[in-house]
Amino acid sequence: MATKTVAMLTAGGLAPCLSSAVGGLIQRYSQVAPDIRIIAYRNGYAGLLTGDYVEATPEVREAAGRLHAFGGSPIGNSRVKLTNVADCVKRGLVREGQDPLHVAAEQLTRDGVNILHTIGGDDTNGTAADLAAYLAENDYDLTVVGLPKTIDNDVIPIRQSLGAWTAAEQGAVFARNVIAEHTANPRMLIVHEVMGRHCGWLTAATALEHHRWVTDAPFAEWMENAAARWDVHGVYVPELGFDIDEEAKRLRAIMDAQGGVNLFISEGAGVSEIVAAMEAAGEEVPRDPFGHVKLDKVNVGQWFAGQFAEALGAEKVLVQKSGYFSRSAPANDADRNLIYACTTHAVDAALRGESGVVGEDEERGDELRAIEFERIKGGKTFDTSLPWFTQLLEDIGQR
Repeated sequence: MATKTVAMLTAGGLAPCLSSAVGGLIQRYSQVAPDIRIIAYRNGYAGLLTGDYVEATPEVREAAGRLHAFGGSPIGNSRVKLTNVADCVKRGLVREGQDPLHVAAEQLTRDGVNILHTIGGDDTNGTAADLAAYLAENDYDLTVVGLPKTIDNDVIPIRQSLGAWTAAEQGAVFARNVIAEHTANPRMLIVHEVMGRHCGWLTAATALEHHRWVTDAPFAEWMENAAARWDVHGVYVPELGFDIDEEAKRLRAIMDAQGGVNLFISEGAGVSEIVAAMEAAGEEVPRDPFGHVKLDKVNVGQWFAGQFAEALGAEKVLVQKSGYFSRSAPANDADRNLIYACTTHAVDAALRGESGVVGEDEERGDELRAIEFERIKGGKTFDTSLPWFTQLLEDIGQR
């Protein structure tokens, strides 16, 4: 059957690539297959289940390039897992006794969709994999092509997820302003909590971006306006253990010498210890539909601040989170180049009837290809032996 309708959706949390990826897909289809109808399901899989979509009119196609300049998603997001039937029923997305996968498949059929593009992280594309498998097993004629969105950069086997570079850059901008707060109080402990549930890549990359800025910035080297005072003093990621007593001693020396300490902490660092303590105290641990601990309720940054504040003799503690700031930014040039390559390949693969998630396949020599859905997994750990990270730790005296 000739391709007539392409649908797209964005899902999960935001990343600095969604708007640009949507724009890139529309531009590519308009370039190589201008007669194809393009629709977008509103608010991710929620819109798919309820048949809530908008059409890319000729005016939208003409203006699609403008989307590259914006963050967020022009078509809206939600967190919906099609195999979590109870949650879909509870939210009114399907009726009791319905299979969300079947509902989605039938909706796609009613809408005449031949190609579905999903833009999201491992949860979104894991759900896309479930849907693609259901479609294939039940003889629905439909191609599903995903794009890897996650600022955590933790999708296996994809080398670089869309939006992650921008998130690190923007997190460093956030840190620059927050760390300026040290001039408001003596002996200040500043904890910068960075997104990253299981993977420390974003925390490490954000700290590196800030450290590079400090290295290049023309400080007056007078009183509080000194590079050593503005720099990173500690980086803590889920993959790297540390001795809290030894770190407290090291950081106390920095506090005494500089009058302040700046820490970069992954929101996933120490979570298992915090959750265990909550459960031991009989507290309920809040979780999302995918079973993940709601990290904003756990407050990792506050926990770390509590561990260090007294030992460092801090007079004031400031805990700030850059996640919503960094993930909502428009894509930077590096990400836009990657998005362009991926959206171009995604459209071409879709027109060939080739399903998968488009990205640079680390297990196939970083080849840009539609990676098989069954090979897509979340939870890729950050390699703490990478030279740029070990050099960062050496520069700040953490090793």
